[in-house]
Amino acid sequence: MPRSIPHLLTRRHLLHMAGGTAMVAAVGALTGCGFKLRGAPNFAFSRIYLGFAPNSALGNEVRRNMASNASVQVLDATQQTTAQVILDVLGETREKVVVGLNASGQVREFQLRMRFRFRLRTPDGKDLIPDAEIVQQRDISFNESVVLSKEAEEALLYRDMQSDIVQQLMRRLSAVKEL
Repeated sequence: MPRSIPHLLTRRHLLHMAGGTAMVAAVGALTGCGFKLRGAPNFAFSRIYLGFAPNSALGNEVRRNMASNASVQVLDATQQTTAQVILDVLGETREKVVVGLNASGQVREFQLRMRFRFRLRTPDGKDLIPDAEIVQQRDISFNESVVLSKEAEEALLYRDMQSDIVQQLMRRLSAVKEL
């Protein structure tokens, strides 16, 4: 027996309303649990000197992130004495380690690692963040028949790790509350 059109419209209308109600309930539940999207970080300082090497890709990305925050001024080496805080870069390394071989001894898998060691201090030497290290690692398979695409994938993974390190660094810097 065929259904009548008003019956289908009513059912469709009820299903649409039920979906909307479920979405409102889900948003309400997330709000009630304290969920909040991450906003721009708030820093306890307004002038920072970043001790990265001039050609550091990681340093350039940190500078861009800091520059996007209007409340913080990134100082160059000539202005270092006027900085409220100084980020000392203790180490910035990339590693590529073999983690898998096939039966004939050919490489099948690498692990890419990025390590960033730093500390944050005031110009008079008070440590705000003592020596700390942020490490990121990614696994990548290897196939000698597609070397060029694997090199491109490796570069993409390093950029991804670099962005993750920058975001972690920004969160750690914003966690400093007193100078």
